[in-house]
Amino acid sequence: MVDIKKGLFLRALNGEKVERIPVWIMRQASRYLPEHIELREREGFEKAIKTPELIAELSLQPIRRFSPDAAIVYSDILMPCEAMGMKVSFDESGPHFTNPVRTTEQISALHEPYSDEELPYVLDAIKVLKEELNELKIPLIGFVGGPFTVTAYLIEGKPSRSLGNVKAMMHQAPDMFHRLARLVTSTLANHLQAQIRAGCDVVQIFDTWTGFLSTADFREFSFPYIQELLSSVENTVPRIYFTVDCIFFLPELSAIGADAISVDWRTDLAFAREHIPEDIGIQGNLDPTILLADKELIKGRVLNTLQIMDGRPRYIFNLGHGVLPQTDPEAINVLVEEVRKFKPTWTEYIS
Repeated sequence: MVDIKKGLFLRALNGEKVERIPVWIMRQASRYLPEHIELREREGFEKAIKTPELIAELSLQPIRRFSPDAAIVYSDILMPCEAMGMKVSFDESGPHFTNPVRTTEQISALHEPYSDEELPYVLDAIKVLKEELNELKIPLIGFVGGPFTVTAYLIEGKPSRSLGNVKAMMHQAPDMFHRLARLVTSTLANHLQAQIRAGCDVVQIFDTWTGFLSTADFREFSFPYIQELLSSVENTVPRIYFTVDCIFFLPELSAIGADAISVDWRTDLAFAREHIPEDIGIQGNLDPTILLADKELIKGRVLNTLQIMDGRPRYIFNLGHGVLPQTDPEAINVLVEEVRKFKPTWTEYIS
């Protein structure tokens, strides 16, 4: 039996002084890879995201190309909404719901509780993935969206630049918002627990829409639900929390219960290092657009990021958000190789 815990990624998250900095890339199993594009065009996105063997294949494609230190399940943060009774549709503009949730009657109609049988394709894919990843000593990251982000998506029904419908409910009918958020949090917790039971070694919460909130609204409408979600899987596997524009929330995030905080590129990494306690990991935070530049610029920015975090335990190199679709895969190779070349200052003391 291969012990994943002896791998670089989990040892770093546990605070060990590892021989090099671990690296993986958010949205690494995404549509910038030619083989990914070919499979999705051949099979169709909805089939790809609901067929265990195709999910596993899409998750493994970047592992074969780049050998990062962690894999992540290929899925979408809105899939658990289908277990609630909401049909998710996908087109070129992204995922959307035909009937956004904006009334008490619609909330009452949502399904609870979630059971493993309602999203079997994700859990079956995890079991397929683990067979290959265990041999590579590469951990598998399971994930869900953040409670606020998923709740907001249910209300808006599609991507939004202002969250006008969400904020209207928050301020005009806060009890309705909280009722929906509690249901969403319960659903996400069940799905997260199911992924862990299926074999995931780490979990990450993607809470990308909290950046629309003021600090006061974050404390009232987001923070309690993140805490509840993270607490639901406490003492099981390491938990990473990611949001954007998080520099204003760093004091709250440090107390949220995550084992590591993933910070976006707009957050000064030196500031994050100073304000996040050392018993909490940091992940991030190269600007994804840097991967559109030439090799030397990529190398320089990667090195600068590593130097800022040199000597900080529990650090994972990553982007500050996901890979952009127009990214050349060779840029990922440049990034990964540059991280691998870097030797932390503590390595001279590692026997």
